[in-house]
Amino acid sequence: MRLAPLMLALGLGLAACAPTPQAPTSPNAATGVYGARTDSGPNGEPIEINAVRPAYLTEENTRQRVAYNGSDAPGTIVVDPYARFLYHVLEGGEAMRFGIAVGQAGKNFQGTATINRKQAWPSWTPTANMVRTQPELYGPLKGGLKGGVDNPLGSRALYLYKGGRDTMYRIHGTMDPSSVGKATSAGCIRLFNQDIMDLFDEIPNGTRVKVRSRAESLALEGQMIEQPNGYLARASSVQTAAAPAQ
Repeated sequence: MRLAPLMLALGLGLAACAPTPQAPTSPNAATGVYGARTDSGPNGEPIEINAVRPAYLTEENTRQRVAYNGSDAPGTIVVDPYARFLYHVLEGGEAMRFGIAVGQAGKNFQGTATINRKQAWPSWTPTANMVRTQPELYGPLKGGLKGGVDNPLGSRALYLYKGGRDTMYRIHGTMDPSSVGKATSAGCIRLFNQDIMDLFDEIPNGTRVKVRSRAESLALEGQMIEQPNGYLARASSVQTAAAPAQ
């Protein structure tokens, strides 16, 4: 089986949180938390994670400690798929904010859930219904796609459960760092691999997750406008920039 053509086809048809695969980005001069890393793969083999290109590290995408104006308790993970932010709520009215990419499935759930499963270099398996309805596309992967650099879930995944049942909502890494901060055709919630790796280490199973609705996002973040480059900007800043000089 030739993996690359099949994975390209999957990008056009995956349901739930199956994301669009992309080729890894070449290393660049990014340093610090977004620099290159060497990680252990599913079988203990070394996997090289490229540095994130500086062009992708926008002010909105870069991990930063910010004032938090929500009412969520410290320790909570808050996902805002409309403003394209993920918050790890801290003590003292602050939070660590991360930029995210949001696939179509990333807006299919709202409310609260719990992280009941964490996986390094996660595998992905199509559902029985997906295999039954599109056997030519999903049949070759009915046994699952193993974790690694060919898997578009990236380096880590967090699995959300509600009432003991898998919501099919995932927070995960990506092999396409250029997508972070943008809307994507498929998948759930993607972070830079470096961000999901550090978040993975910081939060335990049982962590509460709040996924905001559009109304909650508007109330807390304000209106966002998508720019020609695919990133969001606050409507207030866009209007200010467009206002004529007095």
